[in-house]
Amino acid sequence: MATPSETYFTTNPAPTSLQSSTSLATTFIQQHSAARPIVLITSGGTTVPLESNTVRFLDNFSAGTRGATSAEHFLGAGYAVIFLHRAHSLMPYSRHFSHDLAFLDYVTEVDGRVVVKEEYQRCMREVLRTFQDVKEKGTLLLLSYTTVNEYVWLLRALAGVLRPLGKRALFYLAAAVSDFHIPRHRMVEHKIQSGEEFSVEQQQRQQGHGGPLPAAQIRDGSLILELDPVPKFLKDLVDEWAPEAMIVSFKLETDPAILIKKARYALERYRHHLVIGNLLATRKWEVVFVSEMLEGGKEWIRVSKGNGQGGSSDQAKMADGTNEVEIEEMMIPAVKRLHEKFMAAS
Repeated sequence: MATPSETYFTTNPAPTSLQSSTSLATTFIQQHSAARPIVLITSGGTTVPLESNTVRFLDNFSAGTRGATSAEHFLGAGYAVIFLHRAHSLMPYSRHFSHDLAFLDYVTEVDGRVVVKEEYQRCMREVLRTFQDVKEKGTLLLLSYTTVNEYVWLLRALAGVLRPLGKRALFYLAAAVSDFHIPRHRMVEHKIQSGEEFSVEQQQRQQGHGGPLPAAQIRDGSLILELDPVPKFLKDLVDEWAPEAMIVSFKLETDPAILIKKARYALERYRHHLVIGNLLATRKWEVVFVSEMLEGGKEWIRVSKGNGQGGSSDQAKMADGTNEVEIEEMMIPAVKRLHEKFMAAS
């Protein structure tokens, strides 16, 4: 009997970008694997299309802040980074200039030339120099997805090309992956019709062509969705796709009473190496590491008051020239230490 994962890959088509992305990753890994460890960072949310010719879809709020910020600090820590990100989410380095202010607010015209405003000169120069150094070394590979189906296919393929690295490969799974989806064979082909008479006709036409009942239907004027669970691919990643790599997952909760319990449950269920727990309200200045590699099994990492706590924007930091501490600046060295411990273990 086929497993849920096997069924998923036989019933949901591979994305058109799969071959080109895998080829780029293979070349990238060949270039860097001898010189430095490689981390695959997943970042941003995933969409769940409701139609084959997608007009409507489900989404989540993730902008990719954690992933993009972490990528910069992994690069600074000596890793080569494969950055698998949601298309149009925040990107390493450019994220400093793409939040609240429009990019054009950073520049002005002087004597017919477009220049960066004085108050942003220092920060933009520092970010630019760091980016140029990374670009010259070629240590950052950008790959993108949009849907949960694209994400899953790409994760499996990239795990395959990283597998020969063994313990030198690190998976840092910061993407907010949808828990549910509509299987391809249960999607309506065209835009879901809001008028019930058109919706009934659409459903009858799909079933008349031998298709199953659509997962999205209009009943009594309401849109009714029947979603299937996305298989728990973390288990496949740990057991089969990359069994020797170190794997880091994230657990986001809103109830502080269950955060550590849920993180430990995930660690025990999937048998990977580190769960980083965070609360929605405080995720920018405190996280908890839960791992069997840690003494006591857990460690809190916090940004102290006066070092960024309170959520000041990137733009405010740039404008006044201060060096506020981002929590990822503390998280990534801690992850690196655990990865080094993991690689050194027999």
